[in-house]
Amino acid sequence: MAENRHSGHTVTRLTVHIVWVTKYRYHVLKAEVQKRCRELIIQICDAEDIRILKGAVSKDHVHMHIEHPPSKAISEIVKRLKGRTSRMLQQEYPELQKRYWGKHFWAIGYGAWSTGNITEELVEEYLEHHRSPLNLDQDNFILE
Repeated sequence: MAENRHSGHTVTRLTVHIVWVTKYRYHVLKAEVQKRCRELIIQICDAEDIRILKGAVSKDHVHMHIEHPPSKAISEIVKRLKGRTSRMLQQEYPELQKRYWGKHFWAIGYGAWSTGNITEELVEEYLEHHRSPLNLDQDNFILE
């Protein structure tokens, strides 16, 4: 069963699938660079209190399914993962600096999809169940 986060008066389980690619989709995440990238991602996630549920470092992109605290925005998480891995990999593997002369190792942007243990249909069913005759429904938002 999924483990919830508890803090103060809050219980959360925020999960997301994120993907980002190397600049120009170059196949540079191979052998030692790939292993080191994986190690760095694990270190960063540990430091940021992010749980890796599953992940893969492919030759030109990274896929991760993570669980994160509510205090951390997805954009900040990805910014830290991409920024720190880029800097460290380029410092440790000078051959990458030749290919990425502008010091931009990762392509701009990323993909992020929220995941969870319930479907949109279940949420809508729940909201519909809690609707009373006095509720006003305007643009699919139930006002109480």
